[in-house]
Amino acid sequence: MIWTCMLASLVAFAEPTKTPSDSTEENKTTDYADEAPDTGKPYVFGWMDYSKSEVKLRGGSTTGIPVSLATEPSTQWQALKEDGLTALERDRRAILAMTGDYRISFDFLEVEMYGDSTAPSDPYRSWATERVFVIEDAPERISLQHIIVMFMQGEDGTTQGPMLVKHWRQDWDYEPETALEFIGERQWTTRTLTEDERKGQWQQTVYQVDDSPRYAMRGTWEHNAAYSSWLSEAAWRPLPRREYTVRSDYQTLVGSNRLTILPRGWIHSQDNVKTVLSGPSTIDDANPALAREYGVNRYDRIVDFDFSEQEAYWEKTASFWSRVRAGWSTHLSQAPTVKVATECEDERVYKMLFGMASKIAEGKKMSARREAKKLESIFSCAVSSVP
Repeated sequence: MIWTCMLASLVAFAEPTKTPSDSTEENKTTDYADEAPDTGKPYVFGWMDYSKSEVKLRGGSTTGIPVSLATEPSTQWQALKEDGLTALERDRRAILAMTGDYRISFDFLEVEMYGDSTAPSDPYRSWATERVFVIEDAPERISLQHIIVMFMQGEDGTTQGPMLVKHWRQDWDYEPETALEFIGERQWTTRTLTEDERKGQWQQTVYQVDDSPRYAMRGTWEHNAAYSSWLSEAAWRPLPRREYTVRSDYQTLVGSNRLTILPRGWIHSQDNVKTVLSGPSTIDDANPALAREYGVNRYDRIVDFDFSEQEAYWEKTASFWSRVRAGWSTHLSQAPTVKVATECEDERVYKMLFGMASKIAEGKKMSARREAKKLESIFSCAVSSVP
């Protein structure tokens, strides 16, 4: 099975049974009990005395069909490790090494609590099977699109699916001149970067499932025989769906990303502070933060998985989504600071765009003029200038 939610197990440290002054050989080697007593408390990483008697996970509750994990290093990894590459080309190949077919796990856990809070919120775990592929590849710019294709397995063993979701997008720019940065209250600002901020830096700009903006952060790549990794500086990002659907007591995540490329996949690690804002670009002085969370998203390369649904979908809709990206770009650049709405005329923007794409995928025709008019209406409603 793809995932069984196994965050909790009954393991706990025993109290030391001897003091350092005890001198027998037995005492020197048994600082802790050989077997931990069953305290009835679940094991949760970082929390020795977890406050609840059992771990209640948030996130996906479905089970996927069995998958076959890759057993050999990928061709992307081999290309990354070739001799004689320039530093820039090795960085590029590390980014391109994120492409491929994956089983993914998403795990998040609060590890530090601030203020009156003493116990973490319920940990989060979910999963997906996903393809990552290139939609732009230039010497100093790479764009990668993620698309989920999932088959679920019922309790009776039957297979349901496939379920397809156009997922997030990541654009990579070397020594960029500007950054589109989140500042809170659904606002993003385009900022000109200094020479020091740009030099030797790769900027990752992440976009939502509908290609609206999310966050941008910069960092440098490190390469060695075991892995290649990119570590960003801290940046602001809006609350992800896993958070804004269940809480509203903070307004932004301030954190850093580490991307680690391995022979048979990659890992996306996050270190985020759940931060309270009193206004755009302003952290609340009296109550600046609620908690720090760690996130680990594992991309394990898989083989012989049926991604034909993704291929068919993208063949029919790629040009539409290219026009969507162009429309967002035009409207996001209309002012130094813009506000991006999630709804227009009481309908979610992503549902409107997904609906248009679904009709195209189903072969339903729409004239270029009518499509352009509808997209312009959506973007004009969703994006507004901030004085």
